[in-house]
Amino acid sequence: MPAFPTVRSRRSSAGVNPGRWGITTLAEVTDDAGTDHSESTGRQPVSVTEVTSVTADLVEAFGRLIPQLSSTSPAPTVEELDAIVLSPASVLLVARDDAGRIVGSLTLALFRVPTGIRAWIEDVVVDDSARGVGAGAALVEAAVARAQVAGAKSVDLTSRPSREAANRLYVRLGFELRQTNVYRWKAPSPSS
Repeated sequence: MPAFPTVRSRRSSAGVNPGRWGITTLAEVTDDAGTDHSESTGRQPVSVTEVTSVTADLVEAFGRLIPQLSSTSPAPTVEELDAIVLSPASVLLVARDDAGRIVGSLTLALFRVPTGIRAWIEDVVVDDSARGVGAGAALVEAAVARAQVAGAKSVDLTSRPSREAANRLYVRLGFELRQTNVYRWKAPSPSS
């Protein structure tokens, strides 16, 4: 099994190839049925990379993307983004359009349990202006590839049933609906 990468190797600029983990990818322009429309739409593919440092365009992108993902969560601060990037348990992936603008994001959580390496996809969001160009598919495919490099034998995610397009995408990419219960414990609010 490959060694789990350390924070230093992910952050170091010396000798680290941005595509080192095999995740730099280009997305084809496809619809939910998998039909390629890149020539007919004239849209360029997106590229996906692992974030290794927090930049002004990353902070701006999250200010734009998080409200599209959650109406109750604020955009992460520079410090919070830096904590994500520095954590050995998380991999932050971004999709960029052909102009280099961040148009989507995904966080991959990787952690060891007694039965092996687990991988969990969280907070997938694609900018409203970039939907339908393959950014979501490229992000998920890159996350799966990165999870495999880390030694995970499976990748899990959750998606609300109301997110119909996202659910079709996950099935098209090979994810299967699991028969399990997902439970959540919520901390009491500070005002309680």
